[in-house]
Amino acid sequence: MTTREAFLAKVRAAQPEARQRPVVPLFASPGSDLRERFTSALAGMGGACVDAGSAAEVLALIHERFGAQASICSATAEVPGTRALSADTPPASLQDVDVGVVRARFGVAETGSVWFSEQEYRVNAIGYLVQHLIVLLDPAQIVDGLQDVYRRPDFRDARYAALVTGPSATADIEGVLIRGAQGVRSLTVVWLAPQ
Repeated sequence: MTTREAFLAKVRAAQPEARQRPVVPLFASPGSDLRERFTSALAGMGGACVDAGSAAEVLALIHERFGAQASICSATAEVPGTRALSADTPPASLQDVDVGVVRARFGVAETGSVWFSEQEYRVNAIGYLVQHLIVLLDPAQIVDGLQDVYRRPDFRDARYAALVTGPSATADIEGVLIRGAQGVRSLTVVWLAPQ
C-alpha cells in the first residue's frame, strides 16, 4: 500500500456515521399569493422581477439594459450567450463577463431567494464573478418558505446548493449601502416557464 492509499484509507475510516436529519416543522403560511410575496421580498433585498414571454425577450431585455455589446455567459440553453460555458470552463475566466444567465430550480416566497446547485450553475463562479445576474424562474416553481426547501429531494441530493437573494451588498457603520461590493451588482428574476 502506498503512502497515498494509506492516507486515504485512514480518512475513509475516520468518517462519521451518517445521521438522520432533524425534523423541521412546517410553519403557518401567510396565505397570500406566492409570486407577489417573492417579488416583494426580492425587491426588499435590491433585486427585481420582470415578465418575459420568450427567451428572445430575455435577450432583448439584456441588450436594452446592458448594451448590445455586453458579454453574456449563459448556463442555460434557452438564452444564448456570447461566451461558451461548460463544466471545464475555468472559474476565473468569468471575471470579465457582464451578464450571467442561469435558470433557478425554484424560488422561495418567504425570502425572495432563488435556489441553485452545481447543475444549474455548471461553473459556480457564474453566480459570483459576473457583473449582473439574470435568473430565469418558472412562476409555478415557488415554494412557500425555507422549511419547504429542506423537504425537497433536490436539497438532499445536490452536492452543494446556494440560495441567492438579491445582489451582493455591504454597509458601513453609518449605514451607507453599496451594492455589488463582493459579487453581482444586480440580480433580475425573469418570470419564464421552460420552453
